[in-house]
Amino acid sequence: MAGGGDSEDVMEAHPKFLRYDVVMAKADKTNMITKSTSRSAEKHTMPSNNGVYELLECPMCTNLMYPPIHQCPNGHTLCLNCKSRAHNCCPTCGSELGNIRCLALEKVAGSLELPCRHQALGCHDIFPYYSKLKHEQRCRFRPYNCPYAGSECAVTGDIPNLVAHLKIDHNVDMHDGCTFNHRYVKSNPCEVENAIWMLTVFNCFGRQFCLHFEAFQLGMSPVYITFLRFMGEDSEAKKFSYSLEVGGYGRKLTWQGVPRSIRDSHQKIRDSQDGLIIPRKLALFFSGGSRKELKLRVIGRIWEE
Repeated sequence: MAGGGDSEDVMEAHPKFLRYDVVMAKADKTNMITKSTSRSAEKHTMPSNNGVYELLECPMCTNLMYPPIHQCPNGHTLCLNCKSRAHNCCPTCGSELGNIRCLALEKVAGSLELPCRHQALGCHDIFPYYSKLKHEQRCRFRPYNCPYAGSECAVTGDIPNLVAHLKIDHNVDMHDGCTFNHRYVKSNPCEVENAIWMLTVFNCFGRQFCLHFEAFQLGMSPVYITFLRFMGEDSEAKKFSYSLEVGGYGRKLTWQGVPRSIRDSHQKIRDSQDGLIIPRKLALFFSGGSRKELKLRVIGRIWEE
């Protein structure tokens, strides 16, 4: 259990279980603070260092706990995920956990109202405790994942920070303008594994777009795919359209679509085939017929609907 004078008083007075009246008294006091906060548009701050909020933190993972909240015979609480990892042994006192539910603490949680965890990023709404988690999973202010597909990058952040991260840490090419003409060259076009080759960021209409180009296996057929992602929410992405074209020797393939938000992973978009797909044989034909080198030019345009 997270530290705090209030929680220690409860544990000392009642070593077996959390006493309902003591916890509820704390909840009433905290609830009065949080409800007062929700009525003031200028005071959207998390109650700091109060005993009830600390009681709701899992001592193992420090995340807020949601039903079922478990406790050991000595009253130490634990979230469901950590209970399965603790191998039925209380991480605080070593007692056998069993299957004791802390119903009092679950009821306390249901009486609270708390701000969104993404408050610092711009979300200033207040939510009932049990609604907060669901909101946070789809909050439009939640951080974005790095859109770079060439590595398992764990960086998250807002769009300006991710743009800087792509440029500095991934050495991604940055271009201004809504039209592009890019040439992709690969010395060994028969290699498909680990062939996520290119990401380019375009600045236009005051927004940023990511152009992906890569090789992958579509069933038994090796193919290339290129598609555009929008650095922002899906609702904003739908305001734009784009076209792509590849060709040579009097032939060409074209694609027109709507950019997908970077909320969708590049793999999800690739596997849904939502982009311009070029069979390897045709790509090599466009490259001059040689199987030793890929030379493919992608022409594109982005416009606002």
